[in-house]
Amino acid sequence: VKVKKQRGAVMNRLGQGKRNADVAQFTRQLSTLLSAGIPLTQSLTALVEQTGDKRMQTVIRDVREKVSQGGDFGEVLGDHPLYFSPLFRSMIKAGQASGELAEVLDRLGSFLQKQARLRGKILAAMTYPVILLIMSLLVVTFLMIFVIPDITNLLKEQGATLPLPTLIVTEASDILVGYWYIFLSAFLAALLFFRAWTATETGAYSWDRFKLRVPLIGAVTTRVAVSRFATTFAVLLRSGLPALESLRIVKDVVANKVLSKVIGEVHDSIIEGTDISTPMKKSGVFPPVVGYMVAVGEQTGELENLLERISEAYDEEVDLAVQKMTAAMEPIMILFMAVVVGGIVAAVMLPLMQMTQNMR
Repeated sequence: VKVKKQRGAVMNRLGQGKRNADVAQFTRQLSTLLSAGIPLTQSLTALVEQTGDKRMQTVIRDVREKVSQGGDFGEVLGDHPLYFSPLFRSMIKAGQASGELAEVLDRLGSFLQKQARLRGKILAAMTYPVILLIMSLLVVTFLMIFVIPDITNLLKEQGATLPLPTLIVTEASDILVGYWYIFLSAFLAALLFFRAWTATETGAYSWDRFKLRVPLIGAVTTRVAVSRFATTFAVLLRSGLPALESLRIVKDVVANKVLSKVIGEVHDSIIEGTDISTPMKKSGVFPPVVGYMVAVGEQTGELENLLERISEAYDEEVDLAVQKMTAAMEPIMILFMAVVVGGIVAAVMLPLMQMTQNMR
């Protein structure tokens, strides 16, 4: 049962990017139709015919049928949690309550597209270093399993004396070939342990805190989290949701347990009658400038505007941090390939060169 649940969770994560894109398109199109004065049920009917993805089409058709039977639009969306998040549903309900559903949908569509662009930037930046790492590991594995044993046997048949570097590489190759199943089992066991550990509250918090502190990666993680916090909080407030409910939703959207804890403290501080900015300043997690800008927004009554400025500023910060991370990781990966692969090749070539000289 656990295996099936984990497999289902993995498949859900793999398909989430496609679902997010479908929902963003649905949101913008529905906003356009409602702004043109077309009733909700007719707008949903048009989108059923417009949508190309069969699964999304089924979801919209189900929503349309339930709405046409008198169901509340915001409540009906809750029947499809894989497509419509709590944030999405809360904003829809706020738009319905304020009579500005089209405007809220437009704002929500922009928000979803912005989040998709942010994820795309990070994935694009990480692609090249990850490919380099995978290629280097494949090359090392190929050399150690297929090339080194043959060359070593050739050298031994010729009676060549193997230098220390070659002996080390040869011994490592023999261990890898002879006990590969142990290494594979250990790797899989470590991976399963890590997944189980990060699934716990303590493990997830520790891992998220570690990601914030790692050089280069920590800078990107922090800026992404701050940008997501500011964007989401601003969108919810502009949609008419109260600050307390907005913070409760943002707490689950940030996707970092450390920042989520701080946002929970902000939520509790409002209940106790204090301001939003004080817990943020004391946290040591949010950059000081963010706390001060939030304080100014509270004092001037322009919190939404200040949050949007924070979001814009940190979007640019994310770009710069990603560029710095990529610029630093590429030479590190190239150096790793040069040292490891080059060292193995040199250890093999050294006795071959000596044997060739002796033959002369």
